[in-house]
Amino acid sequence: MKSMPRSPEVKRKLDARINRVTGQLNGIRTMIDDDRYCGDVLVQLAAVESAVKSISREVMRDHLETCVTERIRRGDDEVVDEVMQLFKKFM
Repeated sequence: MKSMPRSPEVKRKLDARINRVTGQLNGIRTMIDDDRYCGDVLVQLAAVESAVKSISREVMRDHLETCVTERIRRGDDEVVDEVMQLFKKFM
């Protein structure tokens, strides 16, 4: 398993965003349990999806600025193929 330490600031920001999404998902669960209007649930689901995409962008940015940069500096050009596969998953 590969690992790369993240800065405390990056971890703090990601943790806050993940906690917010977790809260939103718990709210959606409550909405469903309370038989709330489907359109309202869908609006909240769209908000969660947007928030998760935002987290993905932050992790991708950190990956590019740290892991990818470091591997390229070491002469590991295979990382470009890895990044391209990641872009395909998130586009």
